[in-house]
Amino acid sequence: MSVPTTMRALRQTSLNGVRDLRLITDAPVPSPGPGEVLIRVTAAGVNFVDISQARGTFAGGPQPPYLAGIEGAGEVTAVGEGVTDLRPGAHVIGVNGGAFAEYMVLPAAGALPVPTGWADEQALGLVVNWPTALAALRPLGGVTAGQTVLIHAAAGGTGQAAVRMAKHYGATVIATASRGKHEVVRALGADHVIDSRGTDIAAEVLRLTGGAGADLVLESVGGATFGASLAATKRVTGRVVVYGVAGGETAVTNWELVYKHQVHVIGLNIGTLIQAAPEIFGEVMGELSGLLAAGVLGPGRPTVYELAEGPKALAELEARATVGKLALRP
Repeated sequence: MSVPTTMRALRQTSLNGVRDLRLITDAPVPSPGPGEVLIRVTAAGVNFVDISQARGTFAGGPQPPYLAGIEGAGEVTAVGEGVTDLRPGAHVIGVNGGAFAEYMVLPAAGALPVPTGWADEQALGLVVNWPTALAALRPLGGVTAGQTVLIHAAAGGTGQAAVRMAKHYGATVIATASRGKHEVVRALGADHVIDSRGTDIAAEVLRLTGGAGADLVLESVGGATFGASLAATKRVTGRVVVYGVAGGETAVTNWELVYKHQVHVIGLNIGTLIQAAPEIFGEVMGELSGLLAAGVLGPGRPTVYELAEGPKALAELEARATVGKLALRP
């Protein structure tokens, strides 16, 4: 399979945000090392991680200039030494740097086959959004039937998956989203949808739960919303799983946890989960396979942008002007 020496890619040139993302045409095509595969990228997922990296707020993130993007799907074109279970022509999805490009390298051990009958772009979310949502709900959040779950940013890629899964597990779902996205979230099965802008979220959750609060909160927004999440959580037994800081950093003190918000606060980073607790991640992926087989989750329908429109896609995601998963087509 012929592979060129250079390619088109999006290069992040500063830590001033996605406005400094540039399309280049002469990026070197990488070569797979031992245990790696090279794929011809047919679809790249757009994630808040990309925005955090562009602003320098992602812990351990790359320093500019770097090729942006972390989630890519496509066709294997070459394999590195020691790779025996993947062959050129296979279609896979995985996570690594440099996804916003025509070619990228993936660790073979973490490259998942695109499900049979799915287009590559329909598998976006399979290694980032969906495992994050499931980990937050199950092994970390401990959701059970009859409990109430508050899901922020419910119209986004991770939020949509979380709503579907929470309903599957028998939870009552309270979702937040901007007003124009409410019908999308209701169609996913949410029992209640709260306007994420201009509404006292904590007061509304307490009203809907008869003053008890939510058993579990999936917190991906941060900023002022983080305080509302704590206030909306059931005292003593309630859990808040924090897996995003899209709205900025915030703080909670030990005094507040003792005297104001007597709740469990749990941090989730899917990369850390993979590295520090691979057995838990394995359980998540096994359960995710079951959800796919049961039809709880199915082929995604991302909004697709051309590669050159990457800065626009990221800017719209940062402004919360999008619904569902976004993808770039190299």
